[in-house]
Amino acid sequence: MDLFAHSWTALRGAVAGIPDEAFDRPSGCRGWLVRDVVCHLVIGAQDVLITLVTPAEGPATVDAVTYWHLVEPPTGEDELDALIPRLAAAYGEPRLLKFHFDDVGSAAGRAAELADPTALVGTQGQVLAVGDYLSAYVLEWTLHHLDLVAHLPSAPKPPTETLAAARTLLEKIAGTPFPDSMSDEDALLVGTGRRTPTDAEREALGGFAARLPLVLG
Repeated sequence: MDLFAHSWTALRGAVAGIPDEAFDRPSGCRGWLVRDVVCHLVIGAQDVLITLVTPAEGPATVDAVTYWHLVEPPTGEDELDALIPRLAAAYGEPRLLKFHFDDVGSAAGRAAELADPTALVGTQGQVLAVGDYLSAYVLEWTLHHLDLVAHLPSAPKPPTETLAAARTLLEKIAGTPFPDSMSDEDALLVGTGRRTPTDAEREALGGFAARLPLVLG
């Protein structure tokens, strides 16, 4: 629960600090501009709000790890992925997108603080405890924080604690640890295909390299 709040607060702060002219720059998420990532985060915040007020009968069917599943790399044909850039462009001015994200994002943060971590909620046809649901989202927020600042060297990066937690969760999803020689940030970027591994990283990864990227769905 604390890591969710930490990652979400840091991400909201990063969005607030992005200059307007940077919204049309590329992000670390292939094919999306910075504004597209922020628009995606608006939808993510809405999903959090919806899920936290969707109680479900037990038992839980997934936890923070099994909430995620590995899927094939995107082909560009997903309707929601295609909608995001059009929706982001419709905001026109970055300040409007920033305002909407801050409005919905602050509400999602408050809802998470007030939620009972042991309560069961339903989402995407699954049932899980609130604490597991919010823990799963630490990985989501951390990856998208890295996406936002990928080409903005002066922007703050995700907190050390959430980078470490996101790496640990990704390793559990994969069932394989990343080499100790790789930093948490590099493990996340290389592991999810946001960056091509160097020759040294590929050698350290060994057979694990053939399984990359790990695309989460």
